[in-house]
Amino acid sequence: MAHIESMQHKPSLLKEAAIQIGAGGSAGFVEACIMHPMDLIKTRFQLQVKIAQQDALYYTGIRDCLKKMYVNEGLAAFWKGIIPPVIMETPKRAVKFFSFEQYKKLFNSHTSQPVALFCAGFLTGVTEGILVNPFEVVKVQMQSNRKHASDSPSTFAVTRRILSEQGFGLKGLNKGLSATIMRNGVFNSFYLGIYNSTVPLLHNRNEYVPELVLKFAVGFISGTVASCMNIPFDVAKSRIQGPQGAIQYKGTLRTIYIVYHREGFKALYKGLLPKILRLGPGGAIMLIVYENMKAYLNMHFGD
Repeated sequence: MAHIESMQHKPSLLKEAAIQIGAGGSAGFVEACIMHPMDLIKTRFQLQVKIAQQDALYYTGIRDCLKKMYVNEGLAAFWKGIIPPVIMETPKRAVKFFSFEQYKKLFNSHTSQPVALFCAGFLTGVTEGILVNPFEVVKVQMQSNRKHASDSPSTFAVTRRILSEQGFGLKGLNKGLSATIMRNGVFNSFYLGIYNSTVPLLHNRNEYVPELVLKFAVGFISGTVASCMNIPFDVAKSRIQGPQGAIQYKGTLRTIYIVYHREGFKALYKGLLPKILRLGPGGAIMLIVYENMKAYLNMHFGD
């Protein structure tokens, strides 16, 4: 009897996982395609170090960055490095939402709801970081290239060069792994923790604001707070994974110290505005797409 009951429940669990993965993958794909230009601008700001006052390639703001990129590199440059995120976003977001649902179950029975959500979010980020780090290395290398888009190497060429010169390990396609893990862990802890703690409370007391607007606002706030909390790790990740100059960036905490010591505290928040402009609305878009896609799949394919 026990065997029959487990057989009856197994398809249901597999179906639940498939729905979570399908909804998460769809959300990631939509968010990546819409918000990639802001991710590229964020990376450019994080990589630059102002040496000369008259440096013509130094970006003084978002508008200046947009103008110089368009003039020097062409319109297509705003989507440099889009292939790695598109390839990774579907499995990345699928893993994000699926693992979050599973980690929630793990913590719910042992801790209070908010603590469970924040802990589940952190472990979700760790899982996600391990999965996406090789794609992040390729993406940062492509985004740091300032040649015209037509003269820039392809995703395959960049990946092949990294593998042939540095290998797959922590000095090659997986460099900056600890920084990626901390960046994603801290981000998802606040992003998923705040959103999933806040929406149910507001939803129960909401009478005047449409649900979609409410979720977008909470998603935007969650993404903004999470971006402010994790950006020093994001700066460290970009420096470690980007082109190395006279300074060799190695190790997350060591890189944070070098940036702070040489460039000041504000340098640890380089790229914060474009990061917020990407992950604020991007985070809201992703959660709304995920929830609606999950509801749609449950309606058509659920038990």
